[in-house]
Amino acid sequence: MLGVQNNLFWLVPVTAIIALGFAWFFFKQMMKHSEGTPKMAEIAEHVRKGAMAYLKQQYKIVAIVFAALTILFILMAFVWNVQNTWVPFAFLTGGFFSGLAGFFGMKTATYASARTANAARDSLNKGLVVAFRSGAVMGLVVVGLALLDISVWYIVLNIFIKDGDPAHKMAIITTTMLTFGMGASTQALFARVGGGIFTKAADVGADLVGKIEAGIPEDDPRNPATIADNVGDNVGDVAGMGADLYESYAGSILATAALGAAAFMKDTTMQASAVFAPMIIGAVGTLLSIVGIYAVKTKENATQKTLLSALGRGTNLSSILIMIFSFFILKILGLQNYVGVWMSIVVGLITGWAIGKETEYFTSAAYKPTRNIAKQTETGAATVIINGIGTGMISTAFPVLTIVVGTILAYLSSAGWDFSNMSMGLYGIGIAAVGMLSTLGITLATDAYGPIADNAGGNAEMAGLGEEVRKRTDALDSLGNTTAATGKGFAIGSAALTALALLASFIEEIKIGLLRIGTISLEIGTRVVETSTATLADFMTYYDVTLMNPKVLMGMFIGAMMAFLFCGLTMNAVGRAAGAMVDEVRRQFREIKGILTGETEPDYARCVEISTKGAQREMLLPSLLAIFTPIAVGLIFGVSGVMGLLTGVLSSGFVLAIFMANAGGSWDNAKKYIEAGAHGGKGSKAHEAAVIGDTVGDPFKDTSGPSLNILIKLMTMVAIVMAGLTVSWSLL
Repeated sequence: MLGVQNNLFWLVPVTAIIALGFAWFFFKQMMKHSEGTPKMAEIAEHVRKGAMAYLKQQYKIVAIVFAALTILFILMAFVWNVQNTWVPFAFLTGGFFSGLAGFFGMKTATYASARTANAARDSLNKGLVVAFRSGAVMGLVVVGLALLDISVWYIVLNIFIKDGDPAHKMAIITTTMLTFGMGASTQALFARVGGGIFTKAADVGADLVGKIEAGIPEDDPRNPATIADNVGDNVGDVAGMGADLYESYAGSILATAALGAAAFMKDTTMQASAVFAPMIIGAVGTLLSIVGIYAVKTKENATQKTLLSALGRGTNLSSILIMIFSFFILKILGLQNYVGVWMSIVVGLITGWAIGKETEYFTSAAYKPTRNIAKQTETGAATVIINGIGTGMISTAFPVLTIVVGTILAYLSSAGWDFSNMSMGLYGIGIAAVGMLSTLGITLATDAYGPIADNAGGNAEMAGLGEEVRKRTDALDSLGNTTAATGKGFAIGSAALTALALLASFIEEIKIGLLRIGTISLEIGTRVVETSTATLADFMTYYDVTLMNPKVLMGMFIGAMMAFLFCGLTMNAVGRAAGAMVDEVRRQFREIKGILTGETEPDYARCVEISTKGAQREMLLPSLLAIFTPIAVGLIFGVSGVMGLLTGVLSSGFVLAIFMANAGGSWDNAKKYIEAGAHGGKGSKAHEAAVIGDTVGDPFKDTSGPSLNILIKLMTMVAIVMAGLTVSWSLL
């Protein structure tokens, strides 16, 4: 049987190479299209240079943080002996590949926007295909690099880690691999926070001064902040989202593999099946995503519903196929209760689909909640904001209940409908997250499509293309708003399931940390249990992880507070950076003669510089807090305090993230609904109120909200990596 498992494992690196090959193929196909007129090419070059300049500055700061953390890990591993010696290297590769995924995706997007706009001059379908397949480059690069990183690390560790007990060796391999997730999470948080601050500073400045004060259209070339706004779409929604979902995808596979290794310590054959299953399902899902990508196409004069159906056709096809294939994968692997584990995968896929649909309902202008917000614009901005906040709050109920039901069903399906079989139940939750993310290649393509379509619309407006072209790019852009909101809901839902699996993995890392410092047995009441064979329940009892333990409660309070503190810091950061942008746009309108008449080109570079400096300065504090809080809580309150911390930030952060993403999305689409002609259309008082609501919602949906899912996972990853330090040096 091990021969079958080992043979199937090689599908993982082979699929990684295939995915990267198709990403390169789609990129080359996109580059064959023309950028259009010289003006279109010039605008695209402005955006490209601004995006690359920002990313270069961000990577310099991130490199300093990574260097400092690597030194700490080297001390932990080689001096204090509280960490695996492979961790510093795993940490660096995780961060490198996460950043690389975002870089490739953003580079593609900055080349694709003008080509999408030019393709839309021919037909709506041509514009959709160019934008979507360019987005597919991001999706396939993310899954390809993640699968490559996972498979290479497994091969290396399997060769170099020496352990006489094969089961214990597999446990060490999987928990060591899990730590490269911290590198990916750290890079992702900087990308999301920095990119989110950049893009929303530019967006808010462009809207408040351009639309409201000067009365010029969105993406008008006379607006000095419009290039910075388009740059921001790429650095925030493309590079940031790519780094974010790279970490989620790799984290879900690695956490499930670690749980599988722990669940079958007495059966090496079954252990190998449990470890390889999430990797192979991820690989097959990637191949099926490529099939789905080719299914996306539409006809001319398509409605928003038709366009959504076109994207849904590809994602639904991939999801249905992975449901079928995963059953046979588990059966061939001979995994215990493979039918139940397969049901957990199906639950994960359905949960992801349901959260996407719920998000679409609360954010799309096709449905009542967003139309109600649009109606409130007739009475002013205050009621728009009140209604948007209320809608966002109400919208949290459905995804939370969906996650609750999905988690329970995934747990019980794998556990054989037995709550006492904790190891298999937690494995079921982990593999449900893998199922949800198994078709990430195409799911992320639909999300990355959004900012490409948005930039295409901006390019068409600034280049002065005809009304028919603008109509097509507006349709693609409006579709992109919905797919972006759905993508954020999907990312938040996957973060919740992944974080639950990572919580259990934290306990497994605690076990290895105890063995490393020589604690070979645990006194649990009147029993003495060997550390190497202790169950998750044993560790929970040993560390008194109960609600009656004040260390757990204090950790929960700190964790719940962290979500709000983080959002407050990032929201205020956007406010300060946007204030500087507003002042600059006003200055240019006032001092540079001929901008509003179109005789003089604005100083776009100055606005890009303001957003860049604001983002670099403001992203450090919230990001560093996310890294050092789990370390501090672990050193003071120990394992029980960290468990409370992670529970608190998961529960509050998940709900707060949904609220912010949905409220922001509904404000944005209410504005676009009015711009399409409802309630007086562009230039009306209702439109002015909608723009203010959208401006408030910008940092909700594009900075603080999407950053929260990374906050949750990063804090959990830091706790896992620092587990050895926690068990060795905690004060209480």
